[in-house]
This record gives sequence, structure tokens and C-alpha cells, in this order.
Amino acid sequence: MSWTLTEDDLPDLARGAAVLGTGGGGDPYVGRLLVREAIREHGPVTVLDPAEVDDAALVVPTAQMGAPTVVHEKLPSGAEPVLALRTLEKHIGRRADATMPIECGGINSMIPLLVGARLGLPVVDGDGMGRAFPELQMETFGVYGVPGSPMAIGGERGETTVIDTGADNRRMEWLARGVTVRLGGVAHIAEYAMSGADVKRTAVPRTLSLALTVGRTIREAREANEDPVARLAAALTETPYRHLRVLFRGKVSDVERRTEAGFARGRAAAVSFDGVHKLEIQFQNENLIACVDGEVRCLVPDLICVLEAATAEPITTETLRYGQRVTVVGISTPALMRTPEALATFGPPAFGLPHAFVPVEARVPR
Repeated sequence: MSWTLTEDDLPDLARGAAVLGTGGGGDPYVGRLLVREAIREHGPVTVLDPAEVDDAALVVPTAQMGAPTVVHEKLPSGAEPVLALRTLEKHIGRRADATMPIECGGINSMIPLLVGARLGLPVVDGDGMGRAFPELQMETFGVYGVPGSPMAIGGERGETTVIDTGADNRRMEWLARGVTVRLGGVAHIAEYAMSGADVKRTAVPRTLSLALTVGRTIREAREANEDPVARLAAALTETPYRHLRVLFRGKVSDVERRTEAGFARGRAAAVSFDGVHKLEIQFQNENLIACVDGEVRCLVPDLICVLEAATAEPITTETLRYGQRVTVVGISTPALMRTPEALATFGPPAFGLPHAFVPVEARVPR
């Protein structure tokens, strides 16, 4: 069922999106403030259930791309994603009937809501990643046959670029990444224009609702002085993300982070509170693999989420720092994201990881 998103929903939605961002996707706090101001000026946003989207409707996802570390220094005005959408509409000769996230994690859960509020467009409750991934071809849309091209890029100074690589989504990503780097490391995009029928066939459904549930569950558990991780695990059993496993509890002992080629890359290490066990996480914008004492515990596409130990507040890769006390959890992804075709696009081989994908619920006992 479709629903109305108001300003009051934004804190919970941002918290849940940061969890689903698996450390990346950009800081949703920035997006939350942009959406808040847009809702105050233009009114609430209608969120459409995928099942209610007309098959013939034109849905154009909108997003931000670039290194999350850069967004802290180059705050968007809010006009950039609207510019990207209008540029793509002009190129294809048709106005969008709705917009949608390309990923439900981080700031990109918020960008379509910003566009929707500013333009009066509904936002489809779904996305193409079911989390956050660092590259544009890593979409269930592309896995199941929707080309990302043509795509439009909007810059902070009104620059626009249209890229069309046909069905080659990987080359689209490569060219768009180069443009984004030259725009200062962050840009806004409109891509994967598709019909409502394709949305129903290729999108991970109801992930905005999921982010809202995740954020609300953590908040309500804290207010009731209950364990937010345990409450979250129970809440997820009623969703396609059924399995949550605690991978590690301890203190961050080292962070190596660098911004290169339009990505935030690096690793983080932690030591258990008793000093016996060690954790290492590798990330490329998002957390990709978590190893405890040299043994793989969780890897893409399953979610690796670093939470503040006492509050379960999510910690992004750009805000990880020495001394933080953390709980690291792994969360299973829906079946749509675990098919051979999906794993070839955004599983371990796509990141050069020499490990076969094994679901987190199989690697880590309950």
C-alpha cells in the first residue's frame, strides 16, 4: 500500500538507511536535512508501493554518485538531482511519472525524496541494490535486463552530461566516474529509466519501508532500555532480510582510509574487549568483507554493518575512528540478490575477492 512520508519520518528513515548502507552510500544526515527543507517548502512525499505503479509509467531513478568522504566538504544545494532528471527527460523526450532510489542505503535513500518533494513526483518504494554498492552497474535493474543508459549527470555549477553506452552498464559507470571526479568528486545522476512493469520485475521491493522499520526499531528499543540489536534481529525476521548475525564486539584499533578514483577505499581493524580476537573489514565506499581471526564471517552482497556498541547507531566508513566501541553485524540479502546472475554483478568476484559467496546465516550460527 502506498503511504505519505512526512518530516517526522526522516530521523528514523535516515538511521535505517545508514544501516542498510553497510558503511557507505553517503551520509544520510545531509540528505535528511535537504529533504526536510523540501518538505517544509513543498509538502509531504507520496511513496508508491511497486505493485501500484502503472505498467506503462516512466520511472526514472535519481541518485548521488562519488566518494562519501567528499560530501562532507561539498554539500549539495539540492538542485543538482533535479537538474539531472530534467536533463534526462529532455534527452528521451518524455516526463517522468515517478522517481525511485537506485540504492536504499545512505544518502541515496534521500535524493529521490528530495526530487519528489521539489517536483511533486511520487517515489517508488524500492531500489536496485537492496543496500548500497559503490558502482553503477551493480544494480538488480541491470542484472535483470534494464540498461542504465542513457544517463544524465548534473553538477553543482549547472554542468550537464548525457552518457549513452547502450547495454554496457560497466562502461557507463567508467565514463560517469571520470566525469564525477572532474566535477570535484561528487555529482548527481538520473539513470535506469524504465517502465512500471520493469520496476515490478527488477527492483528490490519496499526498501524505503524497510529502512524506516530498521531506524524506528533501533530508536524504540533504546527508548524502552532494550537491546536494539536483539530487537532489530527480531524485526528483520518478518522481512526478506530475515537473518541477522552478530559478527564481532570490540574496539576499533586502526583505520586506513583514502579517497582515490572517485571512491573511499580502505580497511578497519578492531580487537575484542577481552583482547583475544581480531576483526578486519575491507571497504570500497561500503563494507565488502569481514574476517575474524583470519576467517571470513560475512561478505558481499550480504550486509556488513558497524554499529555503535551502546546505542546501535550506524557508523559509516568515513566516520570510523580509533577507539570506537562497536558491534558488527551481518544481515542476509533477499533471494533476488543471491542468484548466479546477481553474484556475477555484485558478489565477491566483482570486487576481486578470492572467496566464494556463502550466506551469512550459513557462516555464523545463530
